[in-house]
Amino acid sequence: MDDPRERPVPGGEADPDRPAGPPAGPRADPTAPGGAPEPPVSPAGQQAGEPAVDGWSAEAPPAAGAHPQARGAPGGRSRWAVFKDSPFFPAAVLVVILAAAAGLFAGSYTYVMANPTPHHVPTAVVGASDSPRGKAFARGMEEALDASLELREYTTYAQAKRAVDEQRVFAVLYVRQPVGDRPGGAGDRVELDVSGASGASVAEVFTTAGPRVGARVGVPVTVRDLNPLQRGDPRGLAIFYISLAAVIIGFVGAIQLSVHARALNPAERIGFTAAYALLGGFAIAAVVDWLLDALHLPFVESWLILALTLFASGMVFTMFNTLFGRWAMLPTWGLMVLLGNPSSGGAVSWPLLPSVLGHIGRWLPPGASVNAQHTAVYFGGHQHAFPFLVLAGWAVVASTVFWVWRHRHPGGRAAPAPSDAPAA
Repeated sequence: MDDPRERPVPGGEADPDRPAGPPAGPRADPTAPGGAPEPPVSPAGQQAGEPAVDGWSAEAPPAAGAHPQARGAPGGRSRWAVFKDSPFFPAAVLVVILAAAAGLFAGSYTYVMANPTPHHVPTAVVGASDSPRGKAFARGMEEALDASLELREYTTYAQAKRAVDEQRVFAVLYVRQPVGDRPGGAGDRVELDVSGASGASVAEVFTTAGPRVGARVGVPVTVRDLNPLQRGDPRGLAIFYISLAAVIIGFVGAIQLSVHARALNPAERIGFTAAYALLGGFAIAAVVDWLLDALHLPFVESWLILALTLFASGMVFTMFNTLFGRWAMLPTWGLMVLLGNPSSGGAVSWPLLPSVLGHIGRWLPPGASVNAQHTAVYFGGHQHAFPFLVLAGWAVVASTVFWVWRHRHPGGRAAPAPSDAPAA
């Protein structure tokens, strides 16, 4: 009889007469009574019936046609719930929002600027405006412009010119008669005085339509520009561009403070917003005036207007960030860019804008900035308080909302814990 002690021990030296490879069927457990086979083991060493490890379950997969939750995400959650909690959901939402913003951005500017049409143009009238040819010329201008001229009569030309300088009218219609000629006689002639600085687009349509209407009604017409634009800005767009730069850099700076200087406390955040507003306004004015020589600015006044625009725009984003958190860019972009810039009157004068936009634009920061800057550059002696009040109002309201609800702002830092009192 063979000695059991001479039998090979499992895991010991291989039997040269035994073929290599794993044994077929379940492996016998030498410690189990009767050598009962061990249960099957998963690739990770997990036995059937044990809890899942790393999402692998030793249970048999669900049958075909089972409920989606039964063979969906771990824990029986629906695929929509898993997608909503994944990083792909906010990314997909942003894709849709950015696509919509691109379309709205292009649409808003195209709607306003592609085909500007005069609606109600305030026009001063001096002289024999009630003469037959004077009335015929005014009616012809309305037909040519497809608009209504808001004719405002002035006793003297000096009064009409002052109304132009105060930007209450955009042109002067002066119907002259030679002494001794009867009204309506052959001596009637019209002087059409426009103001390019008041609105280049309005002056352009008046300059184009005036001589044509005069030829049709038989009245000689002389066109003159009372306030021409500066040589470096023949289209009158430089003021719009510097105001646009102040608006965009204003809220982009607030975004960067929220990202890279998140720990700023409320007072510190307001202070740094004012700091980059002052420095940014100086940089814009210096580049446009001193470096490029495109516009000759009243430097200090233009600098302060740009700084106030930057600060108001930055605080508007900070206010929305306090109220709406990470979605603050949406109302900021909508208010400042989609609505504010096209209706500002910078690229297209207010009389040529759709009537609703023409009225709304004056009350928004971009329109107030363009208005104040435009008057400072071309009508320095007739500055108005209204655009400054609008800019200051937005800055004060935004700062107040941020300060009152500062606990909701995602930035800031916790107050330092008081140090422990020294032991007695």
